[in-house]
Amino acid sequence: MAKVILGIDPGNARCGWGVVQEEGGELAMLACGCVETPKEEIAGNRLLSVYEQICVILKEYHPRALSMEKLFFSRNVTSAMAVAEARGVVLLAAAQAQVPVYEYTPSEIKETMTGNGQAKKKEVEAAVVYTLNLDKAPKPDDTADAVAIAITHIFWEDFNGGCGNDCVY
Repeated sequence: MAKVILGIDPGNARCGWGVVQEEGGELAMLACGCVETPKEEIAGNRLLSVYEQICVILKEYHPRALSMEKLFFSRNVTSAMAVAEARGVVLLAAAQAQVPVYEYTPSEIKETMTGNGQAKKKEVEAAVVYTLNLDKAPKPDDTADAVAIAITHIFWEDFNGGCGNDCVY
């Protein structure tokens, strides 16, 4: 049976997403994209746009899980707050769709994709291209990151006997 995972790289300006399917040990990207919101838009409307578009993706692809980058504390508190707010609306959408959510740290994603927890963004993108046999990396970077996050969950779930990382919902 096919396993469909939605990966999310949360943000209120750009929220990358990628839907990856695993069936019989083969991985394939079903779709990917980036929810982009105008910076002149008020925060509530930006978050509403992210929420509504994630709801559409959840409804269309019916993933068995959603994987997301774990929030890490940043020196830029304003940026960290915006990411936290976007994560909140993604968590809400997943909860309403009854899709469990799993989180992975940036170093866990890099380690899973490249074997190096300190890998550069271009190395992760190259690993996405290689793993999914793509011609080029998904763009923008947020989209490629989201695809890597979905792949990470598939690998962790397979490695950990079906349980993945800690479920946050």
